[in-house]
Order: sequence, then structure tokens, then C-alpha cells
Amino acid sequence: MATKKVGVYRSYYGEIPKGESGGPLPKSQWPRKRPFSWVVRWHGVEGKRYSKSFRTKSEAERFAEEKQREVRQGVQDPPREITLKQFCKEHRQLMKSNVKDTTLAMHLAVIEQLAEHAGWQQPVGRIARTDIERFRAARLQTGIAPITANKDIKTLRRIFNLAIMRGYLRQGSNPCVGLPMIRTTPKLVNYCPPGEFQGLCGVIDTYWQAFVLTAYTAGLRLREAENLTWGDIDFERCRILIVRKEARGYVRRWEPKDYEIRTIPVPEQTRKVLAAWRAMAPEDCPYVFMDPGRWEYYRRAVDEGSWRAGQHLLNNVLRKFKTRCRQAGIGVYTIHDLRRSCITNWAAKLPIHVVQWLAGHSDIKTTQKYYLFVGDEEVARAREVQASLLGTMPTPRTTDQLLTNSAEHRRFPGKQGCQRKR
Repeated sequence: MATKKVGVYRSYYGEIPKGESGGPLPKSQWPRKRPFSWVVRWHGVEGKRYSKSFRTKSEAERFAEEKQREVRQGVQDPPREITLKQFCKEHRQLMKSNVKDTTLAMHLAVIEQLAEHAGWQQPVGRIARTDIERFRAARLQTGIAPITANKDIKTLRRIFNLAIMRGYLRQGSNPCVGLPMIRTTPKLVNYCPPGEFQGLCGVIDTYWQAFVLTAYTAGLRLREAENLTWGDIDFERCRILIVRKEARGYVRRWEPKDYEIRTIPVPEQTRKVLAAWRAMAPEDCPYVFMDPGRWEYYRRAVDEGSWRAGQHLLNNVLRKFKTRCRQAGIGVYTIHDLRRSCITNWAAKLPIHVVQWLAGHSDIKTTQKYYLFVGDEEVARAREVQASLLGTMPTPRTTDQLLTNSAEHRRFPGKQGCQRKR
């Protein structure tokens, strides 16, 4: 609301009155010589001046007192109006370098999708909850999964919160707040058991052995593996450091997810294979998993200034990995399935809070909901627990037909031959 006291003033209009000499009269004589109205003026929190005119002084003073009461109570100023097109352009400028490029791209994509439904000239402040529901329904009709539709709504909720912060919506008027998410059944964790993983390692070269071993034993996300540099690997202590990268030389600027630094221990097998790949890796390449062909392309693009911001350092990783899974005759897995399998293996031996920290999850619920696989061994163990608790069960008695609903006559304690009502 206003940051300064609300004031009541005269607002003159018409020509300035002149005296007998023909010169303009002093302002102190204007009230009787020049027409005027009464105006109330105040300033908003952003410094903008507002005003409202009245015919009489009493009307202006009543309005000023109401406005002054709002100032004391902290009532908000009217939100400024901005169209979706203007907001999208401003959002691109304000959020550049404040969030990851991928996050900003996701924000802009959802705004564009909303504009296709509501129109680019639609004021942000006039978008209602029904508009958001229609937007989600239209998105679902395109064939997207419900979980993707939920992600769109969460992104819009964040965007409208920023619109409130910028003064385009009143506090508490986010149209996405209170909109229930579509209930979805989470997918089962696609777990790669050690036996199948060893079968995969037996048919791939040193580069791919280093890649999949790091993913399987350190639980790296694909982008973490992609941005891993040789300086992040401590070969003496058998550990990998996940840390942000500053733009320097051939290293691109990069931030880990949730902006957390992690130190992950790796087994001796992983260290040995990484050391073997290091002896074969392209010279002067800072990235661990950039093969010679990609390194030549990347170095040339950086030197020529043609490397695009946000472009992935590695290409076709998932397709190439699935090809090697087929060659090994194992199940169809993704790189992220190796991460899930690693976290499941940790959870079998380590406390859950340690697993959460190693996995880099900000919320332990994420670890529990999406990454822990319950296999046949755990199911069998649960069966054994129940069996041991029950022990040897007594032999059941023969069922008395007169105690069942199917009998023509039912027998109850204390009542002989009680006939069932029909």
C-alpha cells in the first residue's frame, strides 16, 4: 500500500486569472478566482503516484480517511496490469542467469502453452482458476501423461508467485493454489541386479565400462556424469566430488541440481576402470566422459565461438546405452535406472538419511518414493517374518454347517434350533 501519507489538495483547471494590471494573480488568490476540484493523492510501494478527484472537499476527505486506514492496515495497492506477452518478455530478462537455462526454458515453454489457450494479450491478473483447469484439460487431450500435466501446474504456480512478487497479482490470488493434482500411480523402480550389470560390463569397451560403473556405483545423474571433470575425481581416496563449475577454458559453467555439493565414495573396481580410461582418454580434454570424436567437435566449436549455450556436452548417450544393453542380452535400462539401482543397493546396507545425502535429494520422501526397489528377496524375507511369528498353526476344526449362512437352520449359543428368517 502507500508509503507516504495520503493528502487532499486543490486541483485547478482553466486559465490562470489575471489582475487589473493584466498580470497573473498570485496562487494565494486562485481559490476565489479560478475553478478547481478536490483531489486525493498517495504513493504506492513502487513509488508510483495515484490520485482521485472529487467535487467537494468533504467527499475527498472521506475517501482520504478510508485510504489512510488502508495504509495503516497494510492493504495492497491495485496490481499493475501486464499481458502474457509482456510478462513472458520481462520474465526472460529477469530470470536470465538467476536460474538454470533448462529451468528458464521450461518456464517460457509453459507460458507459451498457456498463451495458446488464453491468448498473448490476456492480462495476467485476469487469468482465473477455470482458465488453468481448461489449460490442463487441453494439455491432457494432446496425449501427455498426467504426471506431465501436474508438472505444468507446479511450474505455473511458481510463475504466478513471481507475478505476485512483481506486483501483477494481489497476495493470495494465485490461480493455481488449491487446484488438486491428478492422482497418479508411481512407476516401479526398474532395478538392474548385479548379475545383469556384470553381464553388461563383459561386452562393452573401457569407455562404457567407466561410464556405467560410475553411474552404478556413485549414483550420478546423467548431467552430473556429463559435466564430471578429471579434477572432480580423487583417485587416492576413491571418491568423486559433485560441485559447480565456473566457465574457464574448455569447461562450461554448470550448477548441480538443488545447488548441493556431494562427495561420493566409489569402490576400487570403479577407480581402476576410471584410471584405465584416463590413460586412453583424449589429451587435454577436461571432461571424463567425452570421447575423442566428441572432443574434437566440441573443441572446434568452442574455438570458433559456435558452441550454443545449453547444448549438451555428450550426444545420443541413452540410445547408445540401450544398444549395448541389447548386445548384452539384458533388460532394457536407462542411465537413470543405473542411478536408481545404486540407491537401492545403498539402502540395503545404509541408513536412509545417509542414502538421501549420497543421492543428493533435498527431500527424503523422494528417496523413499522413487528410488527404493523392493525385490523378490525382500518379499521372501517378509513372508519368512510372518511365518516365524505365527509358528505352527493348530489343525482347524470341521466347519459346523449350522453356524453358516448357507444352512437351512442356524444354531447359536443359548438358542436351540433358531430358524433363519427368510
